[in-house]
Amino acid sequence: MSFDFQKLKKILGADLRQEELFVLAFTHRSYLNEHPDYKKASNERLEFLGDAVLQLLSSDYLYKRYPESPEGVLTNYRSAIVCTPSIADEARRLGYGEFLLLSNGEESTGGRDREYILANTFEAVLGALYMELGIDFCRTFVEKELLYKVTELVENEEYKDAKSKFQEIAQEKMGITPVYQVLDSWGPDHEKSFKVGVYLGDKLWGEGTGRSKQKAEQQAALQAFDKLSVAKA
Repeated sequence: MSFDFQKLKKILGADLRQEELFVLAFTHRSYLNEHPDYKKASNERLEFLGDAVLQLLSSDYLYKRYPESPEGVLTNYRSAIVCTPSIADEARRLGYGEFLLLSNGEESTGGRDREYILANTFEAVLGALYMELGIDFCRTFVEKELLYKVTELVENEEYKDAKSKFQEIAQEKMGITPVYQVLDSWGPDHEKSFKVGVYLGDKLWGEGTGRSKQKAEQQAALQAFDKLSVAKA
């Protein structure tokens, strides 16, 4: 096992001391299956903690940034900024994939760039940062590495539910209500992923994947909305 802690410290911008804590943050559960002598657990407990930290810091930021916005709108903003694709993008940009400890199976099937693994790792690393450096560092880190997207997200109305947006434009342009269909599914029951297509009539307009049918539908709707937005009525 090789773990470049010095490189990680530079990426995170922190003089970290607890290397074992951050090794844990990058340990996917699949790694344990192939390494029964490995003495650590997976990163799932740190992911649990990091998720709570992320919810708090994003809520606090949005509450102060948009003092006139009602609760429902703030919830939509937060959901859009801390959703799986959003935080996975930042984990990918930060290069988290190269630090992951994965099973050979996950490795061979592209696990280092898999959206839900990267998103979970983003939260686990945040949990580790909280454990070592506290909430103030985490606030600075989250504002720099994630919340910088908020202004653009709000201005482009990307926080709106993708399925609702696609249904509105589909009915307006074509007079058709979208239909969603599961195209494929894979993985064990506790970690299942889905591929969903969205159709207008017999035509496939978008596809999406996710760890739930709902998330896959949202991704399919987003893709379809982009296509239909530029298509002729």
